[in-house]
Amino acid sequence: MKEATYKEDNNYLPYYLEQEELAKQVITTNQLQNPIQHVAGVDVAYDEDNNKMVGAVVVLNTNTLEVVEQAHHIMDITFPYVPGLFSFRETPSIIEAFKKVKTKVDLIICDGHGIAHPKGIGMATHLGIQLDIPTIGCAKKKLVGMYDKSTLGSSRGDQQELIWNHKIVGVALRTQDDIKPMFVSIGHKIDLETAVDIVLKFCPTYRLPETTRQADQLVNSLL
Repeated sequence: MKEATYKEDNNYLPYYLEQEELAKQVITTNQLQNPIQHVAGVDVAYDEDNNKMVGAVVVLNTNTLEVVEQAHHIMDITFPYVPGLFSFRETPSIIEAFKKVKTKVDLIICDGHGIAHPKGIGMATHLGIQLDIPTIGCAKKKLVGMYDKSTLGSSRGDQQELIWNHKIVGVALRTQDDIKPMFVSIGHKIDLETAVDIVLKFCPTYRLPETTRQADQLVNSLL
């Protein structure tokens, strides 16, 4: 499928307008259930040769970090890779996989961005609004914003604010000592401080949260 951008094809204008409407629905205050019992990780993998994609949901117990349920959905790729519109490509298969999940999910940690996105609607935010579930964006690479690399410590838990358009949109967070930071942002129905605390809880050993690691392993095994 071809790569496209807004400037190249005005057919994508409705999706940019939809992002602007979704941005008005984002909730940046903490609306988590207490206690949080189950947290889900999500991932999508692609078989471009056969125009197929698989979306996976893995649900973990918050206290033990053990997998309690997993689900997936395989479907045709329905949206091309368009910079800035990645969530329209990713979310359909994840939502279908969620329909198969029987466990009540209190929170989703996404391998992607939340409001740390040019339009404020990364995959984590888009998914959270669509499912009406609190979400966190926890990405390996920065999409927008600046932070002070020189003052970011090297120890687990060290963090620096990520600034975009004069606003704090996330943090660069060390999840382990002496490794590259993860980029954590609000997805939906959560505040940034809580999001950081939860990400650290789900990173006891590795740079990536266990939610992301388990979901990634599932989609890779399916493909």
